[in-house]
Amino acid sequence: MQNKNKTVVKAKEILDLFLTYEQLSLQEMSTLSGQAKTTVHRMIGSLEEMGLLAKTAEGKYELGFMFLQFGQLVKERLDIRKIALPVMKQLRDDVEEAANLVIREGNEAIYIEKVDTTQPVRVFTQIGRRAALYAGACPRILLSFMPQQELQTYIEETPLVAYADGTITDKPKLLESIQEARARGYTISHSELRNFTSAVAVPIYNYSGQVIAGLSISGLENRFTEQRLPELIEKTVAAGKAISKKMGYLEH
Repeated sequence: MQNKNKTVVKAKEILDLFLTYEQLSLQEMSTLSGQAKTTVHRMIGSLEEMGLLAKTAEGKYELGFMFLQFGQLVKERLDIRKIALPVMKQLRDDVEEAANLVIREGNEAIYIEKVDTTQPVRVFTQIGRRAALYAGACPRILLSFMPQQELQTYIEETPLVAYADGTITDKPKLLESIQEARARGYTISHSELRNFTSAVAVPIYNYSGQVIAGLSISGLENRFTEQRLPELIEKTVAAGKAISKKMGYLEH
């Protein structure tokens, strides 16, 4: 383990050079890092294979496209919080329910932004909280728009554990809920993550048409009645479209 850590440290020292230099040769990397040429050569091979470094036509090295992908992802996640917050505040004011923003990380949803309701009794959700993708409207909207093969693998491999009385633990029923979400463009949950709570969630798209986040409103179940749901759905859908538009998505 210690040797592996040393290797990672040495690799980072090489990559850190590119914060100052746009392109570097093997000899330059060795000189600047103080590492032996043979060590650097071995390191470069691995970094190039992983897409972290790329060789130029002149035989020098520069940062690979992997950093562009990571950078774009980080930027997108920072952007979406900033862009979504005013829309979330307006949605909260319109429906008087809490608004939440989640993104997917692996097989979990992470709450990255929230706007609390002004109601005296509220559903507590913490930024940084994680939830299974199948449980609750907001996590499940991310699951619903996952690529088909990935979705199939997730459902086959994931045991469905009950978090509350309404958690979907039947796989055919989960698939049915996902199909409904795709057809309607939103999903609803009742007592799935906590008893006596409800939520309505919609997807957020980026400029390339990918679902990058989920927006939801959540509150006490007795406020999400059949009579009130159409209004809650309409306003949440509109807010989701507004955020997607600001993220560069052009609706077809």
